[in-house]
Amino acid sequence: MPQSNLMMNRPMLISGILEHGASQFGDQEIVSRETHGPLHRYSYADAANRARQLANALHQMGLRIGSAVGSIAWNNYRHLESYYAVSGSGMVMHTCNPRLHPQQLIYVINHADDEVVLFDATFAPLVKGIAAHCPKVRAWVCLADAANTPAIDGVANVLNYEDLIAPHSHTFDWPELDEQSGAALCYTSGTTGNPKGVLYSHRAIVMNATAACLPDVLGLSTQETILPVVPMFHINAWCIPYAALVAGTKLVLPGPKLDGPSLFELMDTEQVTISAGVPTIWMGLIQHVEQNNLRFAHMKRTCVGGSAMPMALIAKFMDNYGVEVRHGWGMTETTAVATMSNLSRADRQRPAAEQHAIVAKQGKAVSGIEIKVVDENGHDLPRDGSSQGELMVRGQWIVERYFKADKSALVDGWFPTGDIATIDAQGTMQIRDRTKDVIKTGGEWISSIDLENAAVGHPAVAMAAVIGVKHPKWDERPLLFIVRKPGQSVEKEEILAFLATKVAKWWVPDDVVFLESLPVGGTGKVQKNDLRKEYGGVFS
Repeated sequence: MPQSNLMMNRPMLISGILEHGASQFGDQEIVSRETHGPLHRYSYADAANRARQLANALHQMGLRIGSAVGSIAWNNYRHLESYYAVSGSGMVMHTCNPRLHPQQLIYVINHADDEVVLFDATFAPLVKGIAAHCPKVRAWVCLADAANTPAIDGVANVLNYEDLIAPHSHTFDWPELDEQSGAALCYTSGTTGNPKGVLYSHRAIVMNATAACLPDVLGLSTQETILPVVPMFHINAWCIPYAALVAGTKLVLPGPKLDGPSLFELMDTEQVTISAGVPTIWMGLIQHVEQNNLRFAHMKRTCVGGSAMPMALIAKFMDNYGVEVRHGWGMTETTAVATMSNLSRADRQRPAAEQHAIVAKQGKAVSGIEIKVVDENGHDLPRDGSSQGELMVRGQWIVERYFKADKSALVDGWFPTGDIATIDAQGTMQIRDRTKDVIKTGGEWISSIDLENAAVGHPAVAMAAVIGVKHPKWDERPLLFIVRKPGQSVEKEEILAFLATKVAKWWVPDDVVFLESLPVGGTGKVQKNDLRKEYGGVFS
């Protein structure tokens, strides 16, 4: 007769990740760029001790299971300690995006019911501007020692982190929580309306972090060193601060210095083998490397997400510098990674251009995730690599409903992503565009992503963006924005002629606008809404 319940039923908890890292890899190193400049280094065991001190301090302040603690901070070791202390003790870690408009930042702090907010000294002026509008916040804690905590006129109860935790014990009894209880809270970037919150459970984070360690995802182990450039205020840095401790990987945190020279120096001196971030970061890094005739001595692979990485940039990393590119897809609503591109053994025998094309796609669903594409009526589309529709996702770490929402966000059990995609017979997914960004010309679709990638292939182009502009005959036509590389003088006619050799004739934009820079939001994505507001009139 079949038997059940023969296995232990232990909850998946973030405190378990911390204690695993400290007990199994206690001497593994964490290197962090301080907000005021110098490098700080210590071990997993040290981080665990200090996380327990912070848990004790928060408890003494009167916070309890379910209380929310906000952070407005860079990727650094005190922020890392907060990740574990807050969630591990049953509270909710609410990472706030400092690049939100101040009114949106006020909204998310109040909506989350944050009782304490941790902040880096960089953001003291921001705190000064919003504190009076956040009445539920009882203390503002600067992630610094007393010497590096700025005075903030008019803000009551500003503390510094080191004095807060110093009196407290290195031991703390982590509560045994329901693994489905809330652990961390992130809000969408809020390009239209107020940002929406996604409350991640302990279970979702632990499962995602564990999956991220797999060889064909991030590939973490004790032999690697990872530098997450993706901010800890953006989808928990794609869960890398958790995954590193799962695998025992050396962790390098870059602080506020995310420019090409600073990142390259950190990668070189700390022997970083894996990094992760959005394409705009890699554009700045590769420009620095090219201009100074540098090489990556240790880097094996870079993992990119947030928006599509141009094929030309993929080729440079892989062919010129021997750095493998892995292209992933995820969103706030998917906790972190949901799909990842990778080259199979057979793929690695293909010509370089074919390898680049494979990597440019967003890849296969990670174990625990299912994906499909549907038409406008919700009917499943074939996996033929050409039928495109809205991407739907479901799985172990996908949102069911937004924080404090009355209704489910799902459609027939699937989350509608708002992305237009194709899936081929091998299960490889490619994002073709956002539903709001795809350009509809004469009843046909033009992918703004494909046009942008083609434009960046021109040797004089640093960045490109495309929007649809109203047209009296064709409904919409593409308008191209170009940022030239330093010292380059390419003009409109040359760009359009170049594109005519890369895309269908009817895809070629009707006009080109040259800008000094593109508007970039808090997650590193180009803010096309800003471009539409200024340039989205009507083509004559």
